[in-house]
Amino acid sequence: MSIYCMIQDQERCIGCHSCEIQCKSNKSLPVGPRLCQIVHVGPKMIDGKPRAAYVFMNCHHCDTPWCVNACPTGAMRKREKDGIVYIVQADCVGCKSCISACPWGAPQWNPETRKVEKCDFCMDRIDSGLKPACVTICLTQCLTFDRAEQISSGKREQWVKKTALIEG
Repeated sequence: MSIYCMIQDQERCIGCHSCEIQCKSNKSLPVGPRLCQIVHVGPKMIDGKPRAAYVFMNCHHCDTPWCVNACPTGAMRKREKDGIVYIVQADCVGCKSCISACPWGAPQWNPETRKVEKCDFCMDRIDSGLKPACVTICLTQCLTFDRAEQISSGKREQWVKKTALIEG
């Protein structure tokens, strides 16, 4: 995993999609590819009560990223210093092998460039000391981004709840 962690407080998310829009704007993406997305889940019965949630989904920046292993040109890479998985656009030939390999659907097809795009935690912003674009625009401040060791145990419990709601 990346040394960074992004966690969503589902109790605060109102499903406004401002994170998706800011991401598209920051990366100059057309309609189509969604590097992060809000997924509406439910209603489901949880603890005897009907519940619904908005779940923020983005790349997990895996320890052993299948997308990196599947890329025949080496365009999909993992930064050694922090574990961020990213694409070198000049090396991408648009074969979509990474899209097929990722179980999370993180790599997305860009029909305008005919290449693949994916969340890179806005590594250009991180390298400048800033937070990812999606975090900065969140109206309810439900997204938290920091080094994994800086995330409180309470925030980690929210990640467990998110996983239970998706899988449940």
